[in-house]
Amino acid sequence: MKIFNKKNLLSFFLVLLVFSTSVVAFAAGEDGETVSNYFATFWALVPPLVAIALALITKEVYSSLFVGIVLGGLLSVNWHPVAALDNVINAGMIDAVSGTAGIFIFLVILGALVALINKAGGSAAFGRWAETHIKSRVGAALATFALGVLIFIDDYFNCLTVGSVMRPVTDSHKISRAKLAFIIDATAAPICMIAPVSSWAAAVSEFTEGTGFSGIELFVRAIPYNFYSLLMIVFVVAITLMKFDYGPMKLHELNAMTKGDLYTSGTDNIEKAGAEDINPKGKVIDLILPVIVLVIVSVLGLLYVGGFFAGDDFITAFGNTDATVGLPWGALIALVITIIYLIARRVITFKDAMAAIPNGFKAMVPAIMILTFATALKNMTGLLGADVYVDTLMKSAAGGLANFLPAIIFLVACALAFATGTSWGTFGILIPIVATIFNPSSELLIIGMSACLAGAVCGDHCSPISDTTIMSSAGSQSNHVNHVSTQLPYAITVALISFVVYLLAAFIQSAYVLLPVGIILTIATLFVIKAVTKNK
Repeated sequence: MKIFNKKNLLSFFLVLLVFSTSVVAFAAGEDGETVSNYFATFWALVPPLVAIALALITKEVYSSLFVGIVLGGLLSVNWHPVAALDNVINAGMIDAVSGTAGIFIFLVILGALVALINKAGGSAAFGRWAETHIKSRVGAALATFALGVLIFIDDYFNCLTVGSVMRPVTDSHKISRAKLAFIIDATAAPICMIAPVSSWAAAVSEFTEGTGFSGIELFVRAIPYNFYSLLMIVFVVAITLMKFDYGPMKLHELNAMTKGDLYTSGTDNIEKAGAEDINPKGKVIDLILPVIVLVIVSVLGLLYVGGFFAGDDFITAFGNTDATVGLPWGALIALVITIIYLIARRVITFKDAMAAIPNGFKAMVPAIMILTFATALKNMTGLLGADVYVDTLMKSAAGGLANFLPAIIFLVACALAFATGTSWGTFGILIPIVATIFNPSSELLIIGMSACLAGAVCGDHCSPISDTTIMSSAGSQSNHVNHVSTQLPYAITVALISFVVYLLAAFIQSAYVLLPVGIILTIATLFVIKAVTKNK
């Protein structure tokens, strides 16, 4: 077996290059400066772009993200290695863990909950039920899509819940894990971005000061113009009903249908994590009830954290909530209730329940590691002033390209979210900028805001270092790089159609006209692609 292939050698030499450069800088005695020479320049986006390129080339995520983190650390202190190490450890890794600790807890608890349901036989029972009620691959895909639409409260919650519930169904109908991950991802952030009662609506509301609108009002008015999110929903339904795939997804689906190979590649850890003995005592209610309890208690947790039970109204509470606190709050209660229920049902013992908790944690370790590294990389772009660079770029484009600004905003948001892996961070940067560009009474302000939100979702959907993309891989138990490479052509297709519609939006400024045009373009594009790829 070869220890080093060409792709591994590429990562090795890049790490060696970064290390040797830092050693040279250290030998030269450079003391480091408080302000980086690369601050607020294009170099602020280079570390994540390097990490993304390496991940796609080498198919290895951890080392690729680490190279990006180290490169960002070195750039932030002008290549001084000691100061760079301090940034990587403190501003990068430690802040990443502390800033996302709530999500880590939610992941671990949800992993334990899934392990409990599997041990009790709930997932297997649901799979048996689905075999008799869902008769086709199209039905299984549409059922997954429908569940994704119904769970609109939060994208993390959506990804992991839909994945754990629908895996037995899609597996029984030979739908590849890559396709399952795509459907989950396509109904996570895009659905949350058009749901007024969601953690995403709350996040957008935080950045709307100075726009002339309240947070929820602006969010609701932007929904009809959020073309990427709306057209992605159309895309998923249309490509499912048309029964075809293209790009790398086609190979994964062919392998699943003809060979029963749901993974195509990258199965080493996934299959072991998902393997459980089937409990014949399990019933469908053993899966449905914990999920219902989890949904109800998580919503109550979000409302509690937002101040609903302290006197605030429903909308205000969702506007003030913190998903990183509310979701673990609800998940912990749901876990305790589920343990009591399953023991009372005598489908598992107390010892089995306690053993399922570390098993669930083990299944979530890859997602937690990737999320930690991805968040650390985002922190490096913050140190390098990526937000300042984009602010300057946007304001310089506002002069002579006024009519094309919605399309330009969409592209900038796509690029920023793709490079940084965060949609919330993207619209946090861009919404105040967009507010200063347009007249507050103009419909173009709403269109520009929608383009910002749609571009943030699009870039997040495409990015390998996006937390939602990582969660979709974890929820479907799909190899992460497989998920990214198979999803990318689909996301780019919808992005290009959305860009065309935003070009028209500057002149038509009516969602009643633009949205039907976008839907027609999406379906027509799929028919053309199907005809072109039919014989390949």
